[in-house]
Amino acid sequence: MRVDVSADVSIRGAGPVGCTLALLLQQQEKSVVLVEQRKGAPAAFRPIVLSHASRLILERAGAWGMLSPTPIACIHVSQQGGFGRTRMSAADAGVPALGYVVDYAALLDALLALASERNIPFQAEPAEALLAVHAEGTSDEITRKDYGQEAVVAQVTTRPGAVATAWERFTPDGPLALLPLDGRYGAVWGARPERARELCDMTEAAFLAALSRAFGRRAGAFVAAGARSRMPLALRVRATRVGERSAFIGNAAQTLHPVAGQGLNLGLRDAWDLAQVLHGAEDPGDARLLQAFAALRRFDATATVRVTDFLAGAFLGTDPLSRLTRGFGLTALDICLPARRFFARRMIFGASALP
Repeated sequence: MRVDVSADVSIRGAGPVGCTLALLLQQQEKSVVLVEQRKGAPAAFRPIVLSHASRLILERAGAWGMLSPTPIACIHVSQQGGFGRTRMSAADAGVPALGYVVDYAALLDALLALASERNIPFQAEPAEALLAVHAEGTSDEITRKDYGQEAVVAQVTTRPGAVATAWERFTPDGPLALLPLDGRYGAVWGARPERARELCDMTEAAFLAALSRAFGRRAGAFVAAGARSRMPLALRVRATRVGERSAFIGNAAQTLHPVAGQGLNLGLRDAWDLAQVLHGAEDPGDARLLQAFAALRRFDATATVRVTDFLAGAFLGTDPLSRLTRGFGLTALDICLPARRFFARRMIFGASALP
C-alpha cells in the first residue's frame, strides 16, 4: 500500500551511478528526486574505463551520445622484471571495443546536464519517498580492507601519441595502467603511500623518467605530464545492499581497487538491475522487490569483488618465484583463446546477463 510521500524514489548521491538510475527510472514514469549536498572545487583529472556493457546501459539512459570517449581496441598486460604477457582484443570478446575511456568529470557533467534537461529535481535534503536509494559513497557499515597503497593519477603525453591500446604493467611499486584518451594517456599508478607522495612531489622530468623506467617504451617516449593527484586504495563492501525501504548501489555498496577498472562498471550494473526489478512496480520499496534485487546482484558483485581483490594482490610480490608464477599465468592466458575470451567478457559484462 502506498504511503503519503513526495516521490516514488529518492536517490542520495548525484554521481554517475545515481544519475543513471534516475534517468532509467524516469523512463518508467516514476517520480524521482536526486539528493546531493556536496559542493566544492572541480575534481582532479580521473580517467575512467567504461565497459561495453556500461555503454549499453548509458545508451538506454540516453546519455551515451553526449560523450566523446576513446575506444580501447586491445589491452596489453605485462610485468616489470619478468617474462610473460597477455594481449586481449575486442575481437577476442566479440565486441566493438573492450572499453571506452572518458574523464570522470566529463561523464558526470553529461549525466547532470541530461538529468536537468529532463527536469529531474535536485535537492540538498533527503526527500520522503517509497524507496531511498543510497549511491552517495561509503558509510560506517562498510567492511574495509586497506591495500596500503595510493593511486597516482596524471595525464601524460607520449611520442607517438596514444591510439587505441590500453596498457597494464605490474611493477614492484604496484599496478600501472595507461589509458588512451584524446591522443594522450591517463596514467594510474598504484604505490605505497610514501612512494606515491614522492611521485607526486618530484619534478615533471623526474616523474617522466620514473614512468619510463617502470614501463619501458612500448607506448612510446614519455614527453610531458600534467598535474598529479593521489587517492588511497581500499576494498569496501557492505554486508547487505538492501534495508527497510532502502537499497545501496555503486560505492555505497562496494568500492574496488582500480586494477581492472571494474568499480564504476559494477555500479552501473547495480543501477541497471535495480531499474529492471522496479519496472512496473506500484510500490518500489516493497520488501520482496528489494530482496529480489539483492539476490540478482549477489553473484555478479561477489565475483567481481573477488577477482579484483585477487588481481590487486597477486602481482605485488617481487621475489623470483612470484615473478615466475605470474609469467606462466600471463603466458597461459595469452595462448588460450577460450580463457582469454572468458576473462574479457566477464570483465565487460560481469557475471550477470547482458543488459
